[in-house]
This record gives sequence, C-alpha cells and structure tokens, in this order.
Amino acid sequence: MGEVATDETAPAPRGRVTLTEIARRAGVSVPTVSRVVNGRSDVSSETRARIEDLLRLHGYRKRPSSAPTRAALLDLVFNDLDSPWAVEIIRGVEETAHAAGVGTVVSAIHGRSGDAREWMRNLRARASDGVILVTSALEPTLHEQLRILGVPLVVVDPTGSPALDTPAIGAANWAGGLAATEHLLSLGHRRIGLIAGPPRLLCSRARFDGYRAALEAAGLAVEESLVVPGDFRPESGFTGCTALLDLHEPPTALFAASDQMALGAIEALRRRGLRVPEDMSVVGFDDLPEVRWSSPPLTTVRQPLADMGKLAARTVLSLARGDRPDAPRVELGTELVVRSSTAPPARRS
Repeated sequence: MGEVATDETAPAPRGRVTLTEIARRAGVSVPTVSRVVNGRSDVSSETRARIEDLLRLHGYRKRPSSAPTRAALLDLVFNDLDSPWAVEIIRGVEETAHAAGVGTVVSAIHGRSGDAREWMRNLRARASDGVILVTSALEPTLHEQLRILGVPLVVVDPTGSPALDTPAIGAANWAGGLAATEHLLSLGHRRIGLIAGPPRLLCSRARFDGYRAALEAAGLAVEESLVVPGDFRPESGFTGCTALLDLHEPPTALFAASDQMALGAIEALRRRGLRVPEDMSVVGFDDLPEVRWSSPPLTTVRQPLADMGKLAARTVLSLARGDRPDAPRVELGTELVVRSSTAPPARRS
C-alpha cells in the first residue's frame, strides 16, 4: 500500500480551501492572508508573493459579499486600568495605531480566568489583527489559542521570560534601580530603604537587583529590615513607609519602586509630621505626569511608558504584515530625573 502524500504545497480540492489553511501553509496569520485577498497594501512583497502563489495553487476564490470591509483592529489587554501607568501605555499604542489607520480595543482582565476566557471569545468574534498583552493573567491555554488562531502577540513588560517566539518590550529596570540608589548614595545617604514591587514581576526583581548592586558597589550590605514589600499602589507605599519609620533606626532615604508608592510614602511622612526631603529623601520610578506637580516635585526614574506602547504597536503591526522582529526582546532606556524630593541627609543628634 502506497504512502499518503504530505507535501505542504499539494493542492487541496478546489473551492474547499480556507484562509486558515492558506495561513498555515504560508506560515503567517489569518489577518495577513485576509489583507492580501482584499488587496490591501500593508503586507511585505515577499509575504504577499508567497500567499498569492498559494491562493492560485489552491484555486481560492473570494466569496462575493455586500458587507463592508472589516476595520483593522488591535487588542490591548491589561490586568487593571486604574493606574496612570496604563494610561501612558494606551496613549503610545493608540497614537501609533491611529497613524496606521488601525483601531484599538482596550480590555482589562482583572486577574480572573473567566474574564480572560470572555475576552478570548470576543477576540474571535471581532477577528483582531494583533494583541498587545500587558498582563500576566492570560492562562497558558489562552496563549495557545492565540497561536492556533494565528493572531500576532507582543508582550509588554513581561512577568518572566516570555516564549522565544513571542516578542517582548520592556525597560532597563535594573539600570533604573541602580541609578536611583546611586543618586541617594551620592548625596551621602547610607541607610536607604526600599519599597519593592511584587516579586513575581520581572521588573520588580530587576529594580531590587539594581538597588542591591549599587549598595554593594558602595561597600554596603542589603539590610533585610530596610526592604519592605509593595504592590505598586499608593496604599502599599503608605504602609511600607510606615513600617520603615517604626524601625529603631529608620532610613534617611527611600527608594520606592513605583511613583504611586512614592506618593503614598510621602503621605505617610506628612502624617508623622516629617518633611521631604529635610527629614527623608524619596525617589520613585516611572515619571508619571502628576509627580512633577507633587509637593515636593518627585525625583524619579523615567520609564518610557508611551514609547513602550508605540514600539509594541509597531511590532505587532509588523508581525501582522508577515515580517519578523529584529530581536525577541527590546529594552528601552531609563533615565534619572532629579527634582526636589532628594537632598543630603540631615544631621541627627
């Protein structure tokens, strides 16, 4: 008995081939094939030629339809939307998508698997051209469904090491933590507290490692009592700063791993009748728009959030055209912005 032919280029029966089958054989997403079928120009010439060859080989014929052409869409998915940090990412994505004539659908998963599955059902219904993921809440099975659907995926600030075939956009978090701590050391501080972010997040661990590296370079060990947990929200900054102030020997300076935690810490200091920076210096991380108007204006590490959103949008649109990213992970630079919340330590009697 002869073997069954398995050649990927073997034509299927005419009239029966689907766009999904063409996409699989071409090694691209279904939206990319759809663009070629509909005569859109936003597909690379090499990818277009490969798809057109397969369409001719399989005798594909576009079904006549009186319905208008579907608008191009990107899905931007967060865990929560109650943060100025998310607004900056949205601003960058929307600006790039709008310039490309693509709409943006913003969703929040809230860490619940039911919400994630509902989002996936909606994604299938609207046939999104690509997904930008700024959350760790999507289950591995949903990642696999995205792969099966052929929908391009880009991860922003991933929680861990993303899959090798998933492009990731991040920031130089280690360098930012290093710069924040080195700034405080340069002012003469030696007891520097840290309100850390959630340890499950790669960015939190990198900022802590930068803090530790700066201390060790100055000949100082990390004191466990000076490191308190946080979750990037103001409330945890308030709680963390309160715990540091209750130490027998409080720190003279504080590095909060997010601007919102830094603002919570400043409020905790105010309620104790302490002044910033006279009684304690405070450094944040993010450079959200409001911190330049805080009292005092906050010294912080500028994270290029809007630029991260722009690059994520450009990358996923490029993937949707059938192009390949130059590198699987890109880290944008961070920058220390010195304002009025830091000063040399006060003399203590």
